[in-house]
Amino acid sequence: MVHGEHNKSRNSGGFALIILGALMLIVGPQEAIIPKSISVIVWIGGIIIGGIGFYLKFIRNKGKRQ
Repeated sequence: MVHGEHNKSRNSGGFALIILGALMLIVGPQEAIIPKSISVIVWIGGIIIGGIGFYLKFIRNKGKRQ
């Protein structure tokens, strides 16, 4: 098929991971929702998950286009 490459789904779930990481960064420091002992772990997890999502959404596909 001529347009087979164009019709492929490029959804890697990266955008969802970026949103999840951002929510963890927002909720992490709030002691009313999460105890203080866990807030640092949630904050670091948000950075890691958001970074993985950013890699999947923007960086990994950049090399394939060129």
